[in-house]
Amino acid sequence: MNSPFDDYISTDFAVLYENATPAKDEPEILHLLWGDGVQVLEQGTKRTRVRARGRNLNGWVDKGCLGGKSLLEYYFIDVGQGDGVLIKTPDFQHLLIDGGWPRSSQDTGKNAADFVDWKFYQDYAMNQIELEAMICSHNDQDHYGGLWDMLNPKEKAELDVNKVLVRDFYHAGLGWWKKGTKKTLGEYETADGESFFTQLMGDRAHLEASVGGGNSPQLAGEWAHFLRCVTASTWKAGKQTTIHRLSHIDHHLPGFSVNSDDKPAIRVLGPVEFDLDGRKAIRRFPGGDSKNTNGNSIMLRVDFGRTRVILTGDLNKSSQTFLLKDYEGQTQEFECDVAKACHHGSDDVSYSFLQRLRPAVTVISSGDNEGHDHPRPSIVAASATTGHFEIKDDELVSPLVFSTELARSVSFGKPFKAEIKSTSGAVESTLESPEDLHRCMVHFKETKSGDRNPKSKSRSLRHMKVVAGLIYGLVNVRTDGDTILCATLDEKDHHWRIHKIKSRF
Repeated sequence: MNSPFDDYISTDFAVLYENATPAKDEPEILHLLWGDGVQVLEQGTKRTRVRARGRNLNGWVDKGCLGGKSLLEYYFIDVGQGDGVLIKTPDFQHLLIDGGWPRSSQDTGKNAADFVDWKFYQDYAMNQIELEAMICSHNDQDHYGGLWDMLNPKEKAELDVNKVLVRDFYHAGLGWWKKGTKKTLGEYETADGESFFTQLMGDRAHLEASVGGGNSPQLAGEWAHFLRCVTASTWKAGKQTTIHRLSHIDHHLPGFSVNSDDKPAIRVLGPVEFDLDGRKAIRRFPGGDSKNTNGNSIMLRVDFGRTRVILTGDLNKSSQTFLLKDYEGQTQEFECDVAKACHHGSDDVSYSFLQRLRPAVTVISSGDNEGHDHPRPSIVAASATTGHFEIKDDELVSPLVFSTELARSVSFGKPFKAEIKSTSGAVESTLESPEDLHRCMVHFKETKSGDRNPKSKSRSLRHMKVVAGLIYGLVNVRTDGDTILCATLDEKDHHWRIHKIKSRF
């Protein structure tokens, strides 16, 4: 897509003011970040009026803060338990990797689909989402659920945009297959003492046959429903979305093989693919289905300028150990400036693998109520002790560890009055005495991420609290190919908390 902006923020951050003329203690609308795009509306003496961060949101920015350029931007989206990463290239191509649980399983009712919707509809003022690549790292619902919500016609009303366009869809190969009344990860065989999956999903034609209800092996459950939506998706001019299985033999994501000024090169490091007498195969790890769905996650390295960012899906200790073996003599391929932590901060991680990554920045995507107790203290510590260490002016520059869970915060309010309104909006009765509020019972479902059978509970309105405000735990990472800026929103004053590092590559 063409850039919707005609200028960019050149400083670490810039204030969007209400007034054209500087004044003492003047009101601020919000803070913009380095690389944020703006649409110029009016030139003033010292400030420029711009549209920024919203279709109808505009204000004044100091002129010295403009004159920047489009950057490579990573948005590590707060999806609770799960992953969701939106990448925007300097030439405005967009790649979405995973999306979190479906909205129906989210305590906030939101996932990556909603953030991407905001990005295109509000920030870009567009009526459609255009994704050059949608990548499902593996077939666990806390990763594909948000992608499904974006493509599912039944969820269309939840989006502000009118249309979602996807040029290319990529998957890791493993799928949930029907086997009688159960589901399985498919056929496998043994070679040289190791076990390998040989029943892998393929291109569009193969997926259409696998969800079409014919005589060929069929995919199972909600995974099949999701992929049915994928096969129905299109790109511009009604062109069908291309579907492709990724493995290390691809070397690069198609269309992203050259590290240039306006686009990164994206290396495909995993899953590692094998050839068993002409049959394509990927490893089958010991320990059950979850070890294999996670262990065969797509692993990507994004190279832009001097910078390297590693995206690991839900890799676990077994798969990481084998990756070190498969890349023996080439483990420098794993070194990076920024790493998305494996499996939401689970402690099922190889310390040797983390040592090979040696990131200056680790981003953990985790939720605070899903029952997994992520991120684990040992992994937060391991991310620090294996990270690239740098001190400047007696202060720590790196390693840095970010968590979407820790960046999220909520404020609560206590009900003091309840109004019952008619269909026309007129107040018919009011409850505001402590006794009335105590007699008013609220019945609700207590939900947790991924909980398909939430428990029913009730509580007196007098003793309940309501969520009055929410700061999503979005972690911003952006770079010009040399400097890397990481930012989270401060829960106290809603300003950006910013850290900057230089790439070491």
